[in-house]
Amino acid sequence: MGMEEGKSKVTTTTTVAAAGTGGPAFGAGFFDKPVPPELKQLRDLFREDPSEAAQATFHINSQICHNLREIKVERCYEGLGEDFSNFGQNGAHPSNEDRGHSLYEDGEHPFIGAIGRLNSNNNSCMHIQGSMSTSGSLARVLPVMYSPTNTCNLQPQQLHRAQCEGYQEDQHQPQRSYSGRSSTTTLTGAGYALEGLRFISRSTCCRTDQKLQWWEAVERRFHKLASADGSLSRSNFAACIGMEDSEAFAGELFDALTRRKGEDDVSCISLEGLKDYWYQITDESFHSRAQIFFNLCDKDSDGRIAEEEVKEMIMLSASSNKLSILEEQAEEYASLIMQELDVDKQGYIELSHLESLFRAAAQGLSRDNSMIRSNNAINSKISLAPTPLRRRRRVLKSLLYLNRKAMYFLWDHWQRIWVLASWVATMVGLFTWKFIQYKNRADFQVMGYCVCTAKGAAETLKLNMALILLPVCRNSMTWLRSTLLGSIMPFNDNINFHKIIAGGILLGVTMHAGSHLGCDFPRIAAADQKMFMATIASDFGNKQPSVMEIVLTLEVMSGIIMVVLMGFAYLLANHWFRRNIVKLPWPFHRLTGFNAFWYSHHLFLLVYAILIIHSLYLFLAHDWTQKTTWIYVAAPMLLYMGERSLRVFRARQYKVNTVKAAIYHGDVLALYMTKPPGFKYESGMYIFLQCPAISPFEWHPFSITSAPGDQYLSVHIRALGDWTREMGKVFREALDYSERKKYEIDENEHDPRFPKLCIDGPYGAPAQDYKKYEVLLLVGVGIGATPFISVVKDVLNHIRLAELNLVDYSSNSISSSKSSESPTVHGQNNNYASPVPLMSMASPRRPKKKHRPPTQAYFYWITREQGSFDWFKGIMNEVAETDHRAVIEMHNYLTSVYEEGDARSALITLVQALHHARSGVDILSGTRVRTHFARPNWRKVFSRIAESHPGARIGVFYCGPSVLAKELERLSSRFSQNSSSKFEFHKENF
Repeated sequence: MGMEEGKSKVTTTTTVAAAGTGGPAFGAGFFDKPVPPELKQLRDLFREDPSEAAQATFHINSQICHNLREIKVERCYEGLGEDFSNFGQNGAHPSNEDRGHSLYEDGEHPFIGAIGRLNSNNNSCMHIQGSMSTSGSLARVLPVMYSPTNTCNLQPQQLHRAQCEGYQEDQHQPQRSYSGRSSTTTLTGAGYALEGLRFISRSTCCRTDQKLQWWEAVERRFHKLASADGSLSRSNFAACIGMEDSEAFAGELFDALTRRKGEDDVSCISLEGLKDYWYQITDESFHSRAQIFFNLCDKDSDGRIAEEEVKEMIMLSASSNKLSILEEQAEEYASLIMQELDVDKQGYIELSHLESLFRAAAQGLSRDNSMIRSNNAINSKISLAPTPLRRRRRVLKSLLYLNRKAMYFLWDHWQRIWVLASWVATMVGLFTWKFIQYKNRADFQVMGYCVCTAKGAAETLKLNMALILLPVCRNSMTWLRSTLLGSIMPFNDNINFHKIIAGGILLGVTMHAGSHLGCDFPRIAAADQKMFMATIASDFGNKQPSVMEIVLTLEVMSGIIMVVLMGFAYLLANHWFRRNIVKLPWPFHRLTGFNAFWYSHHLFLLVYAILIIHSLYLFLAHDWTQKTTWIYVAAPMLLYMGERSLRVFRARQYKVNTVKAAIYHGDVLALYMTKPPGFKYESGMYIFLQCPAISPFEWHPFSITSAPGDQYLSVHIRALGDWTREMGKVFREALDYSERKKYEIDENEHDPRFPKLCIDGPYGAPAQDYKKYEVLLLVGVGIGATPFISVVKDVLNHIRLAELNLVDYSSNSISSSKSSESPTVHGQNNNYASPVPLMSMASPRRPKKKHRPPTQAYFYWITREQGSFDWFKGIMNEVAETDHRAVIEMHNYLTSVYEEGDARSALITLVQALHHARSGVDILSGTRVRTHFARPNWRKVFSRIAESHPGARIGVFYCGPSVLAKELERLSSRFSQNSSSKFEFHKENF
């Protein structure tokens, strides 16, 4: 026991080997001591079923800890300084064994977290690790687990490795050095490829109860797939263990498990055999994982892996992960693995090489990870009984928590809340005003509350028909965004507000039309004739009409036509129809897709014309001052018509020449156009694009991928709908494949091969506000990365500008260099010289900016296809080469590849690590940016950023599917509440 001066972390250890030979691993002496009631259940559980007790998770009171002095206890105290005696219980000076047992949460109850490892050997010992900090946070509680090895004599790092890997450390056998270059980085990186190796998904290997549940599911599938004789064929093995999408790999795994038993040519197995295979592939022990993986590669069972076998496994892994490009280079990567592991040039790899790789990974992770792993689940069999005081405090904490959540929600969404509240209040006010007005009229005697409801709903419809045009007046929205109103109104939600108003119109139409057709008109036709003639007869020519006669009037028919047109447009604007999710038979298939949405939405011109007619011929209103519909809609209609006229004018003014086009993998078309004179924009904005050769009417929005300082304008278009597919087809035909490699940007001439294009914009988007934040988290899914490519380029240009300012203050402009985006065409080299400067400022000494550029940017790009990385390969390489200060941190995620640690991607991870260590180039993206597998752990991403930037204002910008948007918004709110950093979430809406 001791303490190192000058450090805020003190480690104390008390060791007494467990005595006795009877009972479970604790030894009899431990259970003979008097124990408090809270530990009696634990003691009985160990005596009855040690294996079940081994999974128990429990809280230990500091008083209980006094009974654990005959156990090796390793405790880590953080932030205690040189004197930690005041942490004893009740203020007393603790003994050496008792120091640090007290750990308080809100000063109420002392706890300590513990983890034990048991051994069936007589001289076994138990390790309990507790974590304590001056902040008084609750200790982490971890499960008790059995260990097949005696770990009493291991050092802390070795102990951690034994706990994580479950193998016996041979301290006398020196580790084999299998890299002639002695590269620690290469060893650790390659080892990490195999660390945590799994043959089944992560969720199956977490807890014993989960393993049992998964085995029960496997057993049920066995009974469905087994033949009449009760055996499972090799071809059904994949489906039985849940690997339907990797049948080839599952077949190889079946063969490897068979070879491990010393058998060959086994085509089917029984239920017992399947159970044996299942427990082998879910076994987490070090040796078992390494041996199975070795057998998977060693197909001839000679105890050695030859280069040809490595190549076959790489091809199998590439096929399982849909990496066709990797398959083509399997031979090269197999040679790379052999060079790394077969240092003796024997022509084969042995099991010891893989084991060394595992151990290198374990050592690397033991330095990075904490000795204590958190486990939030508390076993219901062992718990502390709640007291009335504890219950009251728990209720109070819950109320305070809810209050805090409500306050943070108001703070995060106050702009949306006040706008929506004002809108709802206005709707309620208009409805109530008209409802009361008609209740006091003679019409009420005939139609009752039906007419009150219909007229109240009609008044809300007037305002909503005016408001729905404002959010789509994009020029006005872009201008207002830069004014004072931009700080109090959520202009980024303009499309969402447009949809909400549409929902309000749908509700109003339902109430208005439903009340008239279902209630008013039948009551008029069935009303007492004397009452009818005395009240509303003048509105119907002094003749009581039938329901059909009322319906056939101009007033009602115009209303019905409007309802049909608006219902049709509303239906085709639905996400299911607009995104072609609904599959309709011929000829109705043309009612889905963007074209159907675009044309149906332009029926609003006819709707507004009919609306004016409908409002001029009303049954119960005669004075023109009562016919107020035109007053509501006049100004918004004029504003919208002015904006459409401005689009036509700018389409003629902004002359653009298409100087380069490139077709990428995944049907992505990159267009490079000359920037029109006077065309100014900010990163994150978008433009509308029209191709008259396809349609002289359709305009489609696309994010600008060039930076404001670039002298050209670029967009990237993915073929997802009718119009975008036609664009790709037109430009694909225009491109001569033999000349693509030679063709470069020429800003002075328009290539006659390309069709004429017109642009309109630029228009504001959430991403343009990125300069308001100190730190950026940019998240793009697939083609959703486009808004942030411009942002990354702009940040990179600022980095260049800062470097030039530091180096040469006399320079008046930035010299020409490589373009911020160098397109790749079908895998060709994409580095070409740009003839224009990257930034066009008059002097780098006087940069024109309202905000300081961000100090750190994290860019996460998630895509399903390996070829997608070609879209922005140039900018990724430029960031790696230029950003020496690590301002931009790029993370690529390929979701088609199984998560890191999965046996199906283990060799790919290994090759990736070795290749990147040698050449600095990632094998999947072809850039210097390393590609990760599967999807990011967003909780860890937010946690790391919050820890790295305490107190910072962090802008989270996202473009992609709404499912991930909800998760990112939730995490932004949670980490804003629980850390000093403030995350503000923004989603791109078009």
